[in-house]
Amino acid sequence: MPDLADLFPGFGSEWIDTAAGRIFARTGGKGPPLLLLHGFSSTHVMWHQVAPQLAEKFSLIVADLPGYGWSDMPDSDDSHTPYTKRAMANVMIEAMERLGHVHFALAGHDRGGRVAYRLALDHPGRLSKLAVLDILPTYDYWERMNRLYALKIWHWAFLAQPYPFPETLILGVPDFFLKEKMASQTKSGTLDEIDPRALEHYLAPFRDPWRVHAMCEDYRAGAYADYEIDKADLEAGRKITIPMLALWGDAGIATAAATPLDTWKKWATNVRGSPVDSGHFLTEENPAATAKLLLEFLTAAP
Repeated sequence: MPDLADLFPGFGSEWIDTAAGRIFARTGGKGPPLLLLHGFSSTHVMWHQVAPQLAEKFSLIVADLPGYGWSDMPDSDDSHTPYTKRAMANVMIEAMERLGHVHFALAGHDRGGRVAYRLALDHPGRLSKLAVLDILPTYDYWERMNRLYALKIWHWAFLAQPYPFPETLILGVPDFFLKEKMASQTKSGTLDEIDPRALEHYLAPFRDPWRVHAMCEDYRAGAYADYEIDKADLEAGRKITIPMLALWGDAGIATAAATPLDTWKKWATNVRGSPVDSGHFLTEENPAATAKLLLEFLTAAP
């Protein structure tokens, strides 16, 4: 396989030791720290088209989540504990501390957005601001799973099936699986907006049995522990209190269940939001609009 393209020219590379193994991150820019987290089917590379604009105002840490990209894959257990969003959030805090950042802003897409809002709920003092891209809380997704929604996010139930069922099927045709899934989530229904060089970064983990297993463990955690953790917060009335931005693709996943902003207002006390002309992959389908909205929020006075 040819070497993967460097899509972050001028950025540094960090291998950060944590209790869950090494976390890989690209670093660059100037200003206060901003952690960027990716979602499923992608890696840190998904931020490559918006990072240059964000780096003009922030010191970026563009990380791979545990089990994803080039980060280490922690050994799992019967409860999928290392892949709960609570555990991942703790790992990201540890990684940021290793880089000297105790307090920072955070933006996350998809699974990274779930880690992000969990970090905001569990450790509100760590964050200055929070942005989530094209998600609703995990609890809401499972509770609102009707026929049309299940057809749209079928991979949630598929990937959460017991080992080795989803792993075996994915590894039989990894490129087909990833390309079909990603194309189905774009506004155009194609991969035309995804940089072919970035796509190669996304395909590589799907050809690795251990990486595929780690990603399935993430979804198994989502179906069980993450759901229960969210439910406990909802029932206790705990909310995100820091300034929060919710962005979603106007043809993305989050719009399938409810108006995203109305849903987030039940979970956060200070949240704003707006749609972006895109499908699920905001930073790649419409990077200019996404970067603009993120910068407006992140640089505004609290």
